[in-house]
Amino acid sequence: MKKKTIAMLLLSAMLAGALGTAACAEETGDIQLSVFWWGSQTRNERTQQILDMYAEENPGITFDGQFSADYWPRLATLSAGHMMPDVVQMDYTYITQYAENNLLVDLTPYIEDGTIDVSNVSEDILNTGKVGDGLYAICNGINAPSLLYNKTLLDEAGIEIHDQMTLDEFLDVCREVYEKTGYKTSLSYGGNTNRDFLAYLLRGQGKELFNGEEFGVESAEDFVQFFSIFETGIQEGWHVDPSTYVERTRGQVEQDCLVYGSSPETMSWCGFYHSNQLVAMQAAAPEGTDIAMTTFPSDNPQVSNYLKPSQFFSISVDSEHPDEAAKLIDYITNSVECNNVLLGERGVPISSVVSEAITENLTPDEQEVVTYINDVVTPNSTQVDPPTPTNSSEVFTLLDTLTEQVLYGQLSAEEAAQQLYDQGSAYLAS
Repeated sequence: MKKKTIAMLLLSAMLAGALGTAACAEETGDIQLSVFWWGSQTRNERTQQILDMYAEENPGITFDGQFSADYWPRLATLSAGHMMPDVVQMDYTYITQYAENNLLVDLTPYIEDGTIDVSNVSEDILNTGKVGDGLYAICNGINAPSLLYNKTLLDEAGIEIHDQMTLDEFLDVCREVYEKTGYKTSLSYGGNTNRDFLAYLLRGQGKELFNGEEFGVESAEDFVQFFSIFETGIQEGWHVDPSTYVERTRGQVEQDCLVYGSSPETMSWCGFYHSNQLVAMQAAAPEGTDIAMTTFPSDNPQVSNYLKPSQFFSISVDSEHPDEAAKLIDYITNSVECNNVLLGERGVPISSVVSEAITENLTPDEQEVVTYINDVVTPNSTQVDPPTPTNSSEVFTLLDTLTEQVLYGQLSAEEAAQQLYDQGSAYLAS
């Protein structure tokens, strides 16, 4: 029997088993909701805990919690076969794509009938889940780009970090840390913040990465600065060798060079993340290591800085129980008990009542995140860019590929910039 045939039989058996389980649940009167998310082990554990709490408080509701480090490829595959889970974690980058492809439920009716209570949510925050005339997602929390760094290491080396570093100041720190400690720098190549760092640098120059369905820049020259940072880091020796990432899952906190590695040669003094990930990074750090946070560097950080929805929760059009899914989203948004478990791991809660209620239960790291949002970023920021266009995922895949080729010395910064502009423009126009 051919391998393909065997694979199809196995897949059929798995699907049959899943359908059988669902059928049994329906026969007993239970409703099983599938929930899909990405993130750290800390998020995994806390999310599973609140689902267990909800099930206990709501007899007849059970959950199939699904956590994935390879989230977006898996979700794309599920959406293509119209087998998406009931509730999916959604990102600002992809919300337009999924909504315009009719894969998400418009939540407006659930807002209007009170199923999802948004009376204590800022309208600006609520509107981040809008695409066209519909509201397709509810924000989980607010966060901001943040450079996480090993404060213990830098204190021992006598190196101080200040907020709102310019790009030149940051590069000087990269060189100084490498010279004094041997620890290298891991730029945004390590995760989804690669695209965020590019947009952040452009914002500091008064430009936007996208303008509608096109690039918002005039030429490939506008992309050179981004790729030049990687090129310089490799040439001067202070950037982590790209081979270090080969056996790691990029974007996974526990495998980040900031907290994982056997020697300074394979470790970094910093990592490009978002503010809500400080807690998970600190939990993954070796004992005795203090992880701190500051702003991304750019030519003008005060203009580059922005507040953004950390993630959203959406209901898929494949859900057979959208009403129950909406009630779960309301629980996550408005339950103080629920958020005393989550404790802002996905970002500062969007309900002002919930945010205030959980403050006294926050750990010092969690309080640091709130302080960072309120005192460091909010007074020194501008409006977040609009959601990325429909075909942006192809552009971001290209961006990662070109970044890797620059790190391996296969392309110059100028060549990578030109390819991103030319090929990316073609993707956006298709």
